[in-house]
Amino acid sequence: MRFLTRSLMGLFLLALTLGLLAMGGFSIYKAVEARKARGGNAQMQRERVFAANVMPVEFGTIAPVLTAYGEVRSTRELELRASAAGTIVELASDFEDGAEVERGQLLVKLDPAEAQATRDSAAASVAEAEAALAQAERALLIARDDVSAAQRQADLRRKALDRQQSLSDRGVGSAATLETAELAASAADQAVLNRRSALSTAQAQLDTARTGLTRAKITLSEAERKLSDTEVRAEFAGRLAEVNAVAGGLVSTNEMLGKLIDPTALEIAFRVSTAQFARLSDARGELRDLPVTVELVAGEETLTAQGQLSRVSAAVDDGVTGRLLFARIETGAANLRPGDFVTVRLSEPALDNVAEIPSAAADAKSTVLVLGAEDRLDEAPVTILRRQGDAVIIRGDLAPGTEIVTERTPLLGRGIKLRPMRPGQPEAATGPEMMKLDPERRAKLIDYVETNPAMPDRAKQRFLAELKQEEVPVATVEKLESRIGG
Repeated sequence: MRFLTRSLMGLFLLALTLGLLAMGGFSIYKAVEARKARGGNAQMQRERVFAANVMPVEFGTIAPVLTAYGEVRSTRELELRASAAGTIVELASDFEDGAEVERGQLLVKLDPAEAQATRDSAAASVAEAEAALAQAERALLIARDDVSAAQRQADLRRKALDRQQSLSDRGVGSAATLETAELAASAADQAVLNRRSALSTAQAQLDTARTGLTRAKITLSEAERKLSDTEVRAEFAGRLAEVNAVAGGLVSTNEMLGKLIDPTALEIAFRVSTAQFARLSDARGELRDLPVTVELVAGEETLTAQGQLSRVSAAVDDGVTGRLLFARIETGAANLRPGDFVTVRLSEPALDNVAEIPSAAADAKSTVLVLGAEDRLDEAPVTILRRQGDAVIIRGDLAPGTEIVTERTPLLGRGIKLRPMRPGQPEAATGPEMMKLDPERRAKLIDYVETNPAMPDRAKQRFLAELKQEEVPVATVEKLESRIGG
C-alpha cells in the first residue's frame, strides 16, 4: 500500500514538472515571436541625414608661409679675458650682467705696479741706447776727419817724394834725402790705413748702437703692451654677460672675466627639411633673398622682429637632417636676446591656381568630400601642396565654387545625405531643430509611448512632455518613428 502511494506521488510530481516546462517553453516561444515582430518593424527606418559644415573652394594665387623654430644668436661677441695675471684694483661701476657699456670704457684694471716698473726700466734702457748711439755717431764723425787729415798728410808726403825724385834725377839731391822722403811717404800711407781701420771700427760701433736702440725700443713697446694689458676696455658698445670678476680678486692669465655682446648684431639659426630648403632656393641652388618674420611669445603678448634670409650652413652635422639656415635681424632686435627660442615665418614664392582649406577636410588618401546633387556627398581627389598650421593648400580638378565638407568624420562618406551648414547662415545653435506635428501624427506617437512596456517611466514622461508641446524636436520625432516604423 505504501509502495502504491509513493508511485502515485512520483507520477504527480513528474506531470507537474512537465507542465511547468511546457509553460516555460511556450513563454519563450511567444517572446521570440514578439522580438521578431519588433525586429521587422525596425527595418523600416528612415534615412538618416547628417549635418556638417561646408565651404566653397575658391582657387587663386597664394603665397605659402613656412613656419620653423630657431634660436637667436649674436654675430658679434667678445670674451673679456685677463691678458696678464694680477690683482683686480678697479672695476667699472656698472660691471654686471646686462649692463650697457660704451666703446673704450674701462671695465677692469689689474695692479699695474710690476708692469709699470718694467716699463720704466725699459724706458731707461732706451735712453741709454740713444746716448750710446749719439756717442757712436760722434766717434764716427771724428774717425772720418782723422782719415781725411791722414790722407792730406799722405798726399803732401807723396808730393815731397816726387820733388826729391825729380832733383835726384837731375843729380842735385842726395840719395839719403830721397830715401828719407820715401820713408816719410810710406809712413803717411800707413797712417791712412790706420785711420781707415779706426773709421771701420767707429762704423761698426754705430751699427751696434742702432741695433741696441732698436732692441731697447722693442723691449719698451713690450713693456707698454703688458702695462696696457692690465686694463680691460670695451672694444665696442654692447651689453655685459656672464660677469665673473670682483674687486680685489686674483686672476690668472687668460681667465675669463665676462662676455661683451652687441645687441644690434643678432641673427636667427633655424633648421628646415631638405624639401623645404629646395623651395627656398632658386634654379642655381642659391638661397633666395626672402623676408623673415620672427615672433617671440611673451605671456599674452607676442614680440615681433623683421629680418632677411642671409645664408645656409656649409655642412650637415652628424645625426641630423635638413639644412641649417640663418637670417639676420634688421628691425626689432631690441626685443630679442641671444638664446631666445623663437618662431620663424618665411613667405615662400606664390603658387597659382591653388586653394586653402582646413586640414581636417582632407583625409590620408588626399581626398575631400564634395557636396553633390540632392545634397549627397561624393569624393574628389586633390593634391596637397603645403601644410601650414590648421590649413592645407591644395590643387585639384574642382569647379570654382564647389562646396566641400570642412571637417570629415567617420560617419560621413560617399552617398551620405547631408544637411549643409554654410558660413554666415543662421544657425540653430541655441537649441534643437523643432517641427510642428499634425494631430494624427502626434496622437500616434503619444499612443506608442504610453503603450510601450519596455520603455522606462522616466523616458515616457520626457517623451510625453515634448510631444505635448506646440513644436516638437525633430530628433525626438525621428527616434520614435524609427522604432514604430511610421
